[in-house]
Amino acid sequence: MNRRFFVSLFPAAASLSILSPESALAADPGKNALAAASENTSSADAAAQLRSYWVKTLTKIADPVLKNLSEGRLKATMPVEVNPSGKLDRTRVTYLEALGRLMAGMAPWLELGPDQTEEGKLRAKYILLAQQSIAQAVDPSSADFMQFTGQEYEQALVDGAFLAHALIRSPKHLWEPLPAAVKTNVIKALKSTRVIKPGYNNWLLFMGMIEAFFIKFGEEYDPVRLDYALKKHAEWYKGDGIYGDGPTFHYDYYNSYVIHPMLVDITTVMADTGKETKENLRTVLDRAIRYAVIQERLISPEGTFPVVGRSLAYRFGAMQALNQIALMKKLPDAVKPAQVREALSLVIKRMIEAPGTFDKNGWLTIGFCGHQVDIAENYISTGSLYLCTTGMLVLGLPASDSFWTAPAASWTSKKVWGGENFPADHAVSY
Repeated sequence: MNRRFFVSLFPAAASLSILSPESALAADPGKNALAAASENTSSADAAAQLRSYWVKTLTKIADPVLKNLSEGRLKATMPVEVNPSGKLDRTRVTYLEALGRLMAGMAPWLELGPDQTEEGKLRAKYILLAQQSIAQAVDPSSADFMQFTGQEYEQALVDGAFLAHALIRSPKHLWEPLPAAVKTNVIKALKSTRVIKPGYNNWLLFMGMIEAFFIKFGEEYDPVRLDYALKKHAEWYKGDGIYGDGPTFHYDYYNSYVIHPMLVDITTVMADTGKETKENLRTVLDRAIRYAVIQERLISPEGTFPVVGRSLAYRFGAMQALNQIALMKKLPDAVKPAQVREALSLVIKRMIEAPGTFDKNGWLTIGFCGHQVDIAENYISTGSLYLCTTGMLVLGLPASDSFWTAPAASWTSKKVWGGENFPADHAVSY
């Protein structure tokens, strides 16, 4: 990404709060000049500008998907990039991936609703685009009607679930205002995924999430699908906040991409409707909090995190679990919201500003930090990449929240590697 876009997207005041002099990004003279210009900016202004950066980043990612899909032109315009060594045809599933994943990440921000601030007016625009896009995706007469069913297209179960998750996260602005005919089409599309046999792993939660959607919005649901997904994940729990992806442990970020966020929200929906106990919800949430603590500690002083496991092309979507606990205001006392804000901001900045992250038309390209096509597994294509937006869930906290207003604070690894004293970390037994 060129420096002109960097200057317009990332405010000078915000850059001062998250860039250390030692970082590779701070080493750029142009960026140092920006930081120097912000020396007299208050911490409150810096935090506000940092939120503005997040919003501008989110909407930049969303624009090509929503602007084209809302007009029924997504399939005509969206590139379908895959690893050249891959053999799978992703053209039947990649468009639903883009919609479901983008909505899952944007939903908490959209749920704040319109207001008279500049950001509130921007939300009004994207709420409408999102509603129009959902309508196009489930309209059989639309050129952008999407594949939700058929074992041959089993990926549809995954991204139908991400769309269902989005609607659960934003009932007031993504679900309730939809015309009755569109709601009928959404319900029909999601029910059609029931013919797809899920994998014996985190995929059980996709099945469960769709049934949780039906519970939340008063539709007929299948309790067996829900019960099986929850009980199997309880069985696959390995300890200290970490679940197996199926019976075995995998060192990757699926506890964040899928497992904790979906377990928390499925169990919450069930507990709210008397179909699960508050005690079980408490256990699920406590484990998610522990995992969020671990995630915060994984972020290095330079704003990097370990490059390990599959699906790394989801970029900062790897931090969805930490985002969700911050969004829920469930961070433990030892992890301050401001330190999470600063850590996540630097992670997002390092990844989104890497050259080649977007193509010339604004679509995300395959990569972890830049354009790195060989990192893609055979199930990764352009639509898959929009799961990165789940690494921005905390935009669902209003601008007045302390997450966005508190003075900048160092995150754990930055404090520790800077020589500060710190308490010992311990495993949990729940």
